[in-house]
Amino acid sequence: MQIKDVDEAVITRAILEKSLKFLSQHVESDVAIVGAGPAGLTAAKYLAEAGLKTVIFERRLSFGGGIGGGGMQLPIIVVQSPADEILREIGCNLEEFEEGVYTVNSSEMLAKLAYSAIKAGAQILLGVTVDDLIYRIEKDGKARIVGVVIQWSSVIMSGIHVDPLAFKAKAVIDCTGHDAEILTIASRKIPELNLIIEGEKAMWATEAEKATVERTREVSPGLYVAGMAVATLHQTPRMGPIFGGMLLSGRKVANLIIKKLKK
Repeated sequence: MQIKDVDEAVITRAILEKSLKFLSQHVESDVAIVGAGPAGLTAAKYLAEAGLKTVIFERRLSFGGGIGGGGMQLPIIVVQSPADEILREIGCNLEEFEEGVYTVNSSEMLAKLAYSAIKAGAQILLGVTVDDLIYRIEKDGKARIVGVVIQWSSVIMSGIHVDPLAFKAKAVIDCTGHDAEILTIASRKIPELNLIIEGEKAMWATEAEKATVERTREVSPGLYVAGMAVATLHQTPRMGPIFGGMLLSGRKVANLIIKKLKK
């Protein structure tokens, strides 16, 4: 077997040309999801399956959020019904621990959830931090979120100033977890939204799971919240290492957006 000779200039040209084409294609999307954790990946799968142009911005160089860490870095994830339906749909091997409570390997769940989103047509851009939002004031005086402002995470980590780029979207979802990074930016920089971020409460798994799903919603025109960011916004309890609520929250936010954008 002979390995093909590839000139360094060809390698660089391929990366630059294809990367710029990829970025240009996503300057305007239907949905921008911030955070490639369980809620974000689940939302992306259903949104893309519905034919909506969907892109996920993830500040790390990997996806999965808290999935890989599971409970205390152990390799088993816990989900409960009816969230097991989502994992069965993407081909995960579940074991019933007790009635309505299931376990799944964290690596399998992470890989298959990400693959299902990508297979459906969603795109994931890694190593990118959303550090601002694009907004408009409508005739009724309400603020509408119309996109995100991104910067390479490495630039932010370096502490140097480089002007960012803007990406438009009809809907933006905060799936950044405990920090609720996007909602925090919105509350600080767009006073017209009248957003107050109260911070999550201590752990109470059952109540947290219910509240996370029930309060997944459109926070203001064009801005949605799903996953653990819901608890941070509404000061509901955290659930700890059980992932059903985050999966169901991702599916719910996708259905809300599909209903609105596919009219």
